[in-house]
This record gives sequence, structure tokens and C-alpha cells, in this order.
Amino acid sequence: MSLLFVNWFYVAASFNACNFTLIGGYAMKSYLALSMTFIIVMLSGCDVGPKSSIGFSLPDGDAKLGRATFQSLQCNACHTIEGVEKLASGDESGISVKLGGEVSRIKTYGELVTSIINPSHRFPKGYPIEAIQSNGVSKMRTYNDTMTVSQLINLVAFLQSKYDLEEYPHSKYPTM
Repeated sequence: MSLLFVNWFYVAASFNACNFTLIGGYAMKSYLALSMTFIIVMLSGCDVGPKSSIGFSLPDGDAKLGRATFQSLQCNACHTIEGVEKLASGDESGISVKLGGEVSRIKTYGELVTSIINPSHRFPKGYPIEAIQSNGVSKMRTYNDTMTVSQLINLVAFLQSKYDLEEYPHSKYPTM
């Protein structure tokens, strides 16, 4: 792959506006066509199979109803989020996974849905492993058989409303 780009760069550098310079039997047009084909093939490698998320979308939820869902499912027994009182949990570890707040990268709708319906997909950083998982399985209860789709949609709307994208600190360069 790198050889293709090195050759392409060499041909591009050898390009003459009046004609195409032949290098190694290939014309500039051939290299451009090959490069474009390579880019198209690489882009088409995106997953569009039966398990692809393309075309998946849920309606917008109601954050107020999502807050009610958060509390009724007792998510606040193990999670803290600004504006919601923490419940006393029976967990002796005392671990409380923080949700919301300032983040450097926004939590997408898909990430939040996946975290709720498949909590073992990814574990939060900064917590002792044994406190949040056992043998690679999240200690978070799964609600897949009890939570309605409407509750899920509203819960995600509520969680998304609690994340703030922190402003990227720009470097200051001296001006002349």
C-alpha cells in the first residue's frame, strides 16, 4: 500500500502539464485511476452487512421522561448524574459510575444505546476492574427484558442532555 503512494507521489511530481510522463510503463492517468479505485475500495469497506447500523434510527426522546425512567429503574443506585439524588445501594464496593459532565468527545446516540442494552460492550475507565465487572461481564443489570423502547429512547435523551462538550484549548502562538 505504501509503495502505491510512493509511486503515485513520484509520478505526480513528474507530471508535466503538457503531457503525461511515462514511468515504469504506466501513464499518469493510469496512476490516478488506480489511486481513485483504491480510495473507493477502501471506503466501500465500511460495514453495510446485515449487522450494520446504517438505516437504524430511533425517534427523539423526552429528557424529562428519561429522568423519570432513570429514577424508576433505579439507575441512580449505581450511577451519579448531576441533578439526580443518589440512592443508597446494597453494593459494598461503594463504586458509583459518574455519568454526564464535561467530556472531550461527545457521547453519540449509538454509544449510549449500546451502553444501556449491552453494558459489557465497553467498561468505564478509572474504576477498579473487579468493582465494575466479573469475568468480563458488566455488573450492571440488563434491562433488555423489562425496559420498553420508549423508556430507552427517553433515557438516552436524558443522558445526552447531561453531557457538555468541553472547549478544546487552542495553542497560542506568538505573532510577529
